[in-house]
Amino acid sequence: MKMLMFDFRETEKEFFEKNKLNDFEITFFNEPLNDETVLTDKQLEETDVISVFTASNLTEPILNKFQNLRVIATRSAGFDHIDVSYCMKKNIAVLNIEQYGKTAVAQYAIGLIICLVRHMLPAAMDFKNRKVDNSAYEGRTLNSMTIGIIGAGAIGGAVAKIAHFFGMNVLVHSYMKNQEIDNICDYVELEKLLKEADIITLHIPYTGDNYHMIGEEQFNMMKEGVYIINTARGELIDINALYDNLIRGKVAGAGLDVLECEFLCIHPGELKDAIKDSKPNCVESALITQKLFNMPNVVITPHIAYNTNETVNYLLEETFNNIRDYMKGMNTNRVC
Repeated sequence: MKMLMFDFRETEKEFFEKNKLNDFEITFFNEPLNDETVLTDKQLEETDVISVFTASNLTEPILNKFQNLRVIATRSAGFDHIDVSYCMKKNIAVLNIEQYGKTAVAQYAIGLIICLVRHMLPAAMDFKNRKVDNSAYEGRTLNSMTIGIIGAGAIGGAVAKIAHFFGMNVLVHSYMKNQEIDNICDYVELEKLLKEADIITLHIPYTGDNYHMIGEEQFNMMKEGVYIINTARGELIDINALYDNLIRGKVAGAGLDVLECEFLCIHPGELKDAIKDSKPNCVESALITQKLFNMPNVVITPHIAYNTNETVNYLLEETFNNIRDYMKGMNTNRVC
């Protein structure tokens, strides 16, 4: 089976050194798959499977170049970087990985919280520049704060457990309860969570129906000085509304590991070249993100909350398991 793997990193070599995948003939690309990718006529004709991560942008014009493509396996839970409608029309299977990095992402979310609440980033930068002002770094102890967790799945539940260990008051809004945290949290309506939480962290999938579920109306309900954490999907937050509320001080700080239209924002130096082919909402989001990069109370990282050795190996293992299951007629983690 001929396969092209994009977004390949040096750290993933260990997996392929330990696992002999004799049923796959793989060509590796460190770069993402996009409209600038150069492939041979033979690759476009003979490729059966493509594997990508979220930095790739699989639009109809790109996918239409492949003549016999059967499977797209994304090494992620999200799949909005793939034109699913086109894949359904052409009977191309799209496979994702539903749950991964539970512990890694939960720990990372807590790390962002500590970084913001204790003003670690500006303190470190000031110290490097020998401009220390201890009065500017006064933070709060976590056990004096209320955390509001939106989504009580595997990751949200793990965040709740860590927050409870720190002595925080834990509020959870979720369509489904998580029995593992029933005795350490209070399940509340979203409005109550927004009004009472000192820290709000998102741990739900993006479905399209919840686009910008945290917008100006929701920010108006929040406490003064609230902290916003997002390690889920960038599309869940109206970045323009977030920026406005950071500017006026309603939001004390934000920790973002995910961004709307991430393929544009992940390499800000290339923004000018990418804008001309992007949707208007993506252009606006990317331009606002450039402003956020310069704010000392905002921490933005390039979608790495999951990024541990253990999680990367799991993603690769599950990717190949999904593909093999599909070839056997099974629909394991099949999106379409």
